[in-house]
Amino acid sequence: MIRPATVDDLGAVLDFWEEAAENENRPTDTHAALAALHLRDPDALLLAIDGNEIVGTVIAGWDGWRCHVYRLAVAPARRKQGIGRGLIDAAEERFRALGGTRADAMVLDDNTGAHGAWEAAGYRRQAEWSRWVKPLPR
Repeated sequence: MIRPATVDDLGAVLDFWEEAAENENRPTDTHAALAALHLRDPDALLLAIDGNEIVGTVIAGWDGWRCHVYRLAVAPARRKQGIGRGLIDAAEERFRALGGTRADAMVLDDNTGAHGAWEAAGYRRQAEWSRWVKPLPR
């Protein structure tokens, strides 16, 4: 089952990401940041649930203009079972319902294990653009 996260899920999502998500080259996720996302857009964080267990996540971010996909993660023991594809499909359906026309996914170059999943879902690396980042001091 895929559903939006609730406020009560946020701590479990952070624990899940420690095990299942790519955590290199990125700021540490915090409960406050996840709570802020949920407050701003409660339907953005989608969870794949099996019984009471989180087995996958994706953030389907919509800013009113562009569609951005972040934090696609599947439990290591559950990979290659279609969970990631189901989450990508759910994110795309959300975007279509909101009027989105193109989605982009943030995938680290070194996360080669994820490249095949994105390619299988029809995503292609866009060679002519680079992502520019600047950490914002608190």
